[in-house]
Amino acid sequence: MHRSNPWVQIFKPQENAIARLICFPFAGGGAQSFNKWPDHLPDGIELLAVQLPGRETRMRETPLSDVDSLLDAMLPEVQGYLDRPFILYGHSMGALIAYEFARRLQGMSLAPECLMVSARVAPHRRPPREPINKLPQAEFVEALRHLHGTPEEVLGDSDLMALISPMLRADFAINEEYVHAAEPRLECNILAFGGLQDSEAGRQGMDDWREVTDGDFGLRMVPGDHFFIQTAQTLFLRMLSIEIYQQTRVAWSNAHYRANARLACTSSR
Repeated sequence: MHRSNPWVQIFKPQENAIARLICFPFAGGGAQSFNKWPDHLPDGIELLAVQLPGRETRMRETPLSDVDSLLDAMLPEVQGYLDRPFILYGHSMGALIAYEFARRLQGMSLAPECLMVSARVAPHRRPPREPINKLPQAEFVEALRHLHGTPEEVLGDSDLMALISPMLRADFAINEEYVHAAEPRLECNILAFGGLQDSEAGRQGMDDWREVTDGDFGLRMVPGDHFFIQTAQTLFLRMLSIEIYQQTRVAWSNAHYRANARLACTSSR
């Protein structure tokens, strides 16, 4: 049993999970973005949602605005959950965090079965739009409006925006001020998901992820814009489940072997 951990939310614990899916949210998002996902995943896959400072259950904490500081704080808190095969997944900003987390873990001989990313151009490519994290507040709100990721009722509430803007600015800074280092290259497989109508991370931007790994690479395109994980959620989670099974099939085979061995031992008594 894991101790209470502000960095981690597990919505549907599975004591005998075969593998874990560790999820990182998009800018402005939190662990609750993934709260419905476990119902759509294969049995035996436990979803672990990473909760970053400055939002939801950690609203009173100071958000972190660069990847290295975030990983320094997060790694010791999440490392205890890497005791079985795992896949890293991130959407948009979360894809970048998941990628750098995978590189850190690789240096510790804790590589994931696969890195799955969506809606973020490859880390060695610059995002296509101009940075917004340092804009004056009115311009910042208008820029958020054009990105279509924040509800209008939130954007129109000046008190609420004053409360959450530090977190939003920090998240956008992570994405916009990131500088990629060519080494180390990943050794794990990468699977990228792109939205067919996504103007921020189109097919080519997602396909470029193949250039940062020596492992296998796959690209899957999904109907929808930047937030296809919400607008086409049922289809996306069905696709994700298939890919999770494929990437963890060795773990599934080993679990099946152990189950049969236990059954044989029980039957022989």
